[in-house]
Amino acid sequence: MKRKLMKVMIAGMMAAGLMALPFSGEAASAAEAPIVLQTQGSFTVGGSTVKHEGTFSTSHFLEPEGQIAFGDHAYVFYQIPVNAKKYPIIFQHGGVQSKRTWETTPDGREGFQNIFLRKGYSVYLVDQPRIGEAGLSTEAAGEGNPYAKNPMYADKALYELSRVGTFEGDNPRPFANAAVPHDDRSYDQFQRTWTPYTGKLDDDVNADALAKLFDKTGPAILVTHSMGGTVGWRTPFRTDNVKAIVAFEPGGTPFLFPEGEVPEALPTTYAPVAATAKAVPLSDFMKLTKIPIILFYGDNIAEKSSSEIGPDKWRSEYDMAKKFVAAVNRHGGRAEIVHLPDIGIKGNTHFLMADLNNREIADLMAKWLHDKGLD
Repeated sequence: MKRKLMKVMIAGMMAAGLMALPFSGEAASAAEAPIVLQTQGSFTVGGSTVKHEGTFSTSHFLEPEGQIAFGDHAYVFYQIPVNAKKYPIIFQHGGVQSKRTWETTPDGREGFQNIFLRKGYSVYLVDQPRIGEAGLSTEAAGEGNPYAKNPMYADKALYELSRVGTFEGDNPRPFANAAVPHDDRSYDQFQRTWTPYTGKLDDDVNADALAKLFDKTGPAILVTHSMGGTVGWRTPFRTDNVKAIVAFEPGGTPFLFPEGEVPEALPTTYAPVAATAKAVPLSDFMKLTKIPIILFYGDNIAEKSSSEIGPDKWRSEYDMAKKFVAAVNRHGGRAEIVHLPDIGIKGNTHFLMADLNNREIADLMAKWLHDKGLD
């Protein structure tokens, strides 16, 4: 039994980045106490199949006739610490990302995966359908998604949309107060986190898979980021096991409102990146009023129309987020929104969970969960 527990501890330390540490940020993590796991593993959840017409034959062994395509599932990696808290945390990534969002930071510090394991929570990291390790799809990506192809020429667009900074030629220029490491290696690691879509982006397919994960885990806390926000809003429509939603800068996909209550979005200088909203039946929307919800937004969001596309886009998204929170509360809900500069926390980019102050952000989230009786 001791030998088995030791093997799990070693495996957990390796997965958590506590062994073979190449970066200075990771070396600092090595000084902390080991993370002791009860177990860890992975599985897929949800998905569908499509059978190709025809009959399979060895004469056309590699052709699709008569064969079945599996896809549209989510991939889940989980770790359960010894003496875990009651409610696990399920982490849903954003657009053009993967579960790597939560694993570590570009400069090698611990990500939310380890931080919340240390706080005693079981963690479930999701690759949403048709991306990352859930790359099998029953529908082709098509030409409409610029992030569904390789090579992915998007370093400047995604850097600026993430409100890290701007560019001067090919040289990144972080905002003066940006809470990010400024060394070249961390920048390179940041740019290598982008993950292309392998199939059609479908928020309902993603929500279907995520709901099935909640049905498997039982009651749990949902944490979303960016384009994963709309997946999070839809998930309680499909399962009663979402106990709370923590949304880090939701946007890039529609906020949901009751039918007849969809607001206009603030226009942006570059129109395609403006916030969006979608109507859902009131009976569905009311399910969002039954759970506590908190939204966090970082710094360098424009206060008025701006030629800087990233800050300007998030001006529109943040305004829509406030309208969403107001709609939830107008119908009796318990939603709140936190603009970090308003409480004295400055410099956060779109990737709050990976910024230099990510432990402070995690502590804010943990305190909120404690205040809601969810720890």
